[in-house]
Amino acid sequence: MTPDKPVLGILLMLGFCVLAPLGDALAKLLGTTIPLGQLVLIRFAVQAVLLIPLVAFAGIPWRLSPRAWRLAVIRTVLHILGIGSMFTSLMFLPLADAIAIAFVMPFFMLLLGHFVLNEEVGPHRMAACGIGFVGTLLVIQPNFLSVGWVALLPVSVAIIFALFMLTTRQIAREADPIALQAVSGVIALVILAPALVLGHMLALKPLTLIQPTVWEWQMLAGIGILGTAAHLLMTWSLRFAPSATLAPMQYLEIPVATAVGFWLFSDLPDNLAAVGITLTVTAGIYVVLREQASARRLAQNAPPAQ
Repeated sequence: MTPDKPVLGILLMLGFCVLAPLGDALAKLLGTTIPLGQLVLIRFAVQAVLLIPLVAFAGIPWRLSPRAWRLAVIRTVLHILGIGSMFTSLMFLPLADAIAIAFVMPFFMLLLGHFVLNEEVGPHRMAACGIGFVGTLLVIQPNFLSVGWVALLPVSVAIIFALFMLTTRQIAREADPIALQAVSGVIALVILAPALVLGHMLALKPLTLIQPTVWEWQMLAGIGILGTAAHLLMTWSLRFAPSATLAPMQYLEIPVATAVGFWLFSDLPDNLAAVGITLTVTAGIYVVLREQASARRLAQNAPPAQ
């Protein structure tokens, strides 16, 4: 069992918030030329290729209990569905908008952590999450008339990844994060490879296979590397901090996505969205300071901050 270290967990989650939008941006660039199924398959293939040798050479134990294996399979299926839904939404929505809409996820995660895992959620954390949620609404500025049902896909991503992160929390203390990600890569390949072979035979466009160019192979490798590193950081963060603590920190992915979107796609938020981004960042910084104060009080055997 690893004791909770909330500040360390927050720092690891911040790393996830930086790397994840970069991987999503590469997926958006490739979404018009590489079929969805092949994008997701190669994403997990790179994960397995990177981590299996690392697990073997480092002597990291692979063994999981039957319960952990069941959770690992569920976690991988959720991961596939979440990434597939996000990559699909990025074909139609700007990067920052897609990620911002998906950021009802920390709100879902906070509630699930409280009601499913009985994690403690005090008024200050709930207020910070609420402020971040208001900021998210200002960033989203949804126009469902222009994009149609696709605008709902990031909401499904939010629900899927809230369940994914809570499942990770259940297994993170038992399994080494690197071994868990390696196992997930293998499970994903076992699930996806037959699906793509069948889809290619049936000429299902999202599940067809093509020969990428050299540039596309490089970008595909980048998606796998960034995605693997990002989710390793996320897994480690849940090893050291409860999901309720980490939930507001996820909002910081929005300003990172905005910066990446402007850099690669020249998408820049308007004034109202900028106000929303400011609110989310402010709420995240507040939580960091709150957790630092809580850690100091815990060291002095005082009650933790709520």
